[in-house]
Amino acid sequence: MTENRALSEQAQERLADVVRLQPTKNKELQDQWGMDSGSEVHQYLESELKDYYYRDDNSLIRATAEAADLVDVDPGVEGGEEAEGGVPSVIRVPELEAQVFEVLAGHDERSESVVSVLNKVRDAFDADPPVEDVRQALQSLRRKGAVEVIYRTVPTFRLAAPRGEIDVEVTD
Repeated sequence: MTENRALSEQAQERLADVVRLQPTKNKELQDQWGMDSGSEVHQYLESELKDYYYRDDNSLIRATAEAADLVDVDPGVEGGEEAEGGVPSVIRVPELEAQVFEVLAGHDERSESVVSVLNKVRDAFDADPPVEDVRQALQSLRRKGAVEVIYRTVPTFRLAAPRGEIDVEVTD
């Protein structure tokens, strides 16, 4: 039974982040919330948002249906696990993830390294994100089911489905 207690404004904003970014990890929320460690994120989730999130079979953080209703935010992924092949039909992502998705090798193309994707983002968008940000964007897209990893000498990436099968919506 869910405890009906009022959430602070900060807790509501953070719950909205969980809904928007799901499925997510402590590290992604740590970066989003400006916290020092994944342990700090876990403590916050347990103390403030315990009734509104859970961990799925892969230990990824997901919001409950009640949480999405409470904060009136669209989840970050539609389709996905229940869709054919586990590929989402819609993902809501920050701008860099949308750029990475746009330039990343297609589902039937040879997968590519983080550095290759970084160079394509630089060329296509006149942007210069740090390589670690591109790596995090690829991993976030992988957790959402939009990108797959192919292990060669280094991990390489490509879309998990044809580009047209996934709608990308950019969040703030």
